[in-house]
Formats: sequence, structure tokens, C-alpha cells
Amino acid sequence: MQKIALLGAGGKMGRRLATNLRGGPWQVDHVEVNPTARAAVERDLGVACVPADNALADADAILMAVPDALIGKIAKSFIERVKPGGAIVMLDAAAPHAGELPRRDDVTYFVTHPCHPSIFKHEPTAERHADYFGGIAPQAIVCALMQGPEAHYAECEAIARAIYAPVTVSHRVTVEQMAILEPGLSETIGATLVTALREATDAAVKRGVPAAAAFDFMLGHLGIELALLFDQYPGQFSDGAKLAIAKAKPRLLREDWLSVLEPAAITDSVKDICNPAG
Repeated sequence: MQKIALLGAGGKMGRRLATNLRGGPWQVDHVEVNPTARAAVERDLGVACVPADNALADADAILMAVPDALIGKIAKSFIERVKPGGAIVMLDAAAPHAGELPRRDDVTYFVTHPCHPSIFKHEPTAERHADYFGGIAPQAIVCALMQGPEAHYAECEAIARAIYAPVTVSHRVTVEQMAILEPGLSETIGATLVTALREATDAAVKRGVPAAAAFDFMLGHLGIELALLFDQYPGQFSDGAKLAIAKAKPRLLREDWLSVLEPAAITDSVKDICNPAG
């Protein structure tokens, strides 16, 4: 694959991708329909944006840096212009897993997503250590070949490694497994429980605990608790902590809470993402 059409080059993610693709082995055509964003790309990145028709005509790979809810709709608008053997690379599993993509058996569908730098990272500089999103600190990524020849996996993975650089490990998964990871594991469960942790900390402050003490106590204890549970540090919870968990878990979590990872629940979640109410 030699030529990439980058759709949504002027968006927040598109600009990151455009920057990371500079200097790579690919010819990149930047596409941005918003006039203000297009002008910003040309001014700040020093690249000229091209009309979508020109970029799509002979693109080997079409990189979609567009919102999840628009991926299927935009793909349907240009699918007939994709050359046979072309690849469409998406940055999230929601639209693919929700069945939003148009049918073209001679086109490759490839999905990739960043894991973001680990909470347990130990970076040599303050800038890298403070990078929670990725792009400065190394991160792992996940990749899935939804359809297309096996040879396209390595070619699309090379693009994924470039746009998310620096990359430590690239995990190969299925689209279904990627949807379990996000939105299931990272958002439905992870973001919800983290939100509860912040609400609990705020509740402690309302009960008179100094805010600085509450934050230091919560974040410090979370560090060791996560390290113990995710095999980053040898040891186990104290007997008192085990007792507190056993008594509190039934009050905090429904018995069937892990059902949010069941296939039907994941499908409902990605459909909601692709077709948000209102």
C-alpha cells in the first residue's frame, strides 16, 4: 500500500494522524470538508488538502478519522468509488461491529485502536510521563482484519503502528473482541467505576475530609490496589481489606453486573454509539 486518503484530516484525531504519517513511506492525500479546519491543516501542517473524489480515486488505503456515529454513513457515501482491493481503515470497532458498514466483498475492512499508555508506565522525562493519551509515551494497540486478504493485515498494521507511534506491542484481535474491549471493558465498566471512585472521593470531602488528603489517600491506595490485582507487585490484600470487599461488593454491584459484556449487551452498546438518541 503506497497511497493513503486521510478523511477528516482537520479534526483533533485527524491532525494527530496527519502529523504521525509525515515522513513515512506513504503518499498521503488529506481530505477535510470543513473550510476552517481545512485552512488550519494547510497553515499548521503545511500540506494541501484535496477533494475527496481525487483522494479516493486511487487510494490503496482510506483512513477514517471521523466520529464513530458517522463512520457507517460516510463509508456508504464513498464505497462505490473505492478501487477493488482497496482497504478502509477505521479507528474504532463500534460501526463495524454494529453492522453499519456497506457490503463490498472486494474491499478490505481493518480496525485498529490504541490501548493508551499504561498507568504503570515509568518514563524518563516529565513530558513522556505526563502523556496519558499516547503519541509521546509508548503504548500498545489492538488490530483486527474484519475482511480482506491476509496479506493486508501486515500492511494495515504498519499504518496503525505509524499513526499511534510509538507502539510497544500490536495485539491481533477480532472485531468482536475489540468491541468487548471498547466500549465494554474500557467505557461501560472502566469509565463507570472510575466515575464512581471520583464521586466517592467527593463524598468524603463533603463529610469533612480535606480535599487534598482525600485525593492523596484515594490515588495512593488505588496505585497499590491496582498493582496487586494486575500482577504488577507481589502480595495480596490485607485480611481487613478482604473483609471490606466481601461485605461491600454485594451493596455496590449487582450480582449480574458482568452481563454488560455479553454479546447482546455489547451489540446494543455499539448500536447506541452509532445511532445516538437525538
